[in-house]
Amino acid sequence: MHPAAILVIDDEQSICEGCRLVLSESDYAVTCRMNGASGLGSAREGRFDLILLDMKLPDMDGMEILHTLRREGAAAHVIIMTGYSTVQNAVEAMKLGAVDYLTKPFTEKALLEAVERALEKKRLFETNLSLRRSAGGAVGSGQIVGEDPAILAVFDRVRKVAPTDSTVLIVGESGTGKELFARAIHEESDRDGGKFVAVDCSTLSPNLLESELFGHVKGAFTGATQDKAGIFELAQEGTLFLDDVANLTMEMQGKLLRVLESREYKPVGASHFKKTNARVIAATNKDLKGMVEAGAFREDLFYRLNVFPIFLPSLRERRNDIPALAYHFLRVFCDKTAKNIEGFTDDALEVLVNYDWPGNVRQLRNVVERLVIMTEHEVLDTLDLLEPPQVKEFLKTDAIPQTLEELKAVKKQLLDDDYGQIEKAFLIKALKACGGNITQAAQMVGMQRSNFSALMKKHQVSAKNSTAQK
Repeated sequence: MHPAAILVIDDEQSICEGCRLVLSESDYAVTCRMNGASGLGSAREGRFDLILLDMKLPDMDGMEILHTLRREGAAAHVIIMTGYSTVQNAVEAMKLGAVDYLTKPFTEKALLEAVERALEKKRLFETNLSLRRSAGGAVGSGQIVGEDPAILAVFDRVRKVAPTDSTVLIVGESGTGKELFARAIHEESDRDGGKFVAVDCSTLSPNLLESELFGHVKGAFTGATQDKAGIFELAQEGTLFLDDVANLTMEMQGKLLRVLESREYKPVGASHFKKTNARVIAATNKDLKGMVEAGAFREDLFYRLNVFPIFLPSLRERRNDIPALAYHFLRVFCDKTAKNIEGFTDDALEVLVNYDWPGNVRQLRNVVERLVIMTEHEVLDTLDLLEPPQVKEFLKTDAIPQTLEELKAVKKQLLDDDYGQIEKAFLIKALKACGGNITQAAQMVGMQRSNFSALMKKHQVSAKNSTAQK
């Protein structure tokens, strides 16, 4: 991969050389121009990923250069550099499309952080553009979408273990796609001609689960009017996927251990054993080793299951895959609903990428499905991402306001609940753009510092914590 090309346009030699030194040490390719005419000429070449532009140049104003680049459709992202005490001109420049600004004198750290933020925005912009132009179809192999190194490492382990008959333990947070990966192992194995049978160990009582896994004979219990084959029998020559294996009782753990050790089991109520050659893939979102230490899970069973562990990364650990996943789900649900939605705006995609997704890929899938159902737009914007659950409550017949005072109360509550979240995000974004500097953040958004600080206090936002949020 080629280093990012950065153009510095500034009439101060110390600024040019300082930027060149700092950025070159971080493996950026830096070119400097010390007047507006030569700087604009170089910028027009279109070979730069990022431009650091001074607002005050000897032969032309930086704002004029920015106007020209935007009018001509230049793709380079621009960071404004200003030496004035006010940042009002930088705010105007950002309205014209500049992605960030630096107030002189700035530190090496502030320069590098601004450059990294701008290049990340550029990468996301290009990813969004590419995905919107894509003809459609899933990215990645089968239903599993991903090109992040964290998920590519998982693909590698799947390919290595699939041809074997080894027991696999898949560990990952809820919603990371444990069953999808179990199916991928089955489909890549010699057992793909057999059945893939999935069992959720947390949804059945121990007695029902035993009957489901091992089957039962006629008369084994009330309602057992005939022999019934268990899942171990149904999965012969195939794969048995045991999800949420941490929820097995100690008794069921012991019975499962016997199957894994001897490859035989006894149906409920039977006096004989049956053989099985089903491959077992187990999954959990819990720390089984910790449960062993706490006495909540059998150590011998843990080692039997943990022959080949696969750890699935959370979605926040593979943020680079979020755009491709979002577009994949967008196409899936557009096909299902016969809607024609082109994609996401850059701002909307940035919100999705920076969200922590506690429910992982499953949650992202559900959010995109809701967006497709609800929106009437051709492009999904940040406003489409807002989800005010309180609105549903107020639309109930018994909750519709009947007096002016009740209407005002409803309006106030909706504003507090929903607009308040927008206000908080607005504060955090401004503080992040200014490296946690409250004065600069207030000036950038056009507020008095005292009013900005009051809003921070209202929403319990601190300058330090805002810069740490993703």
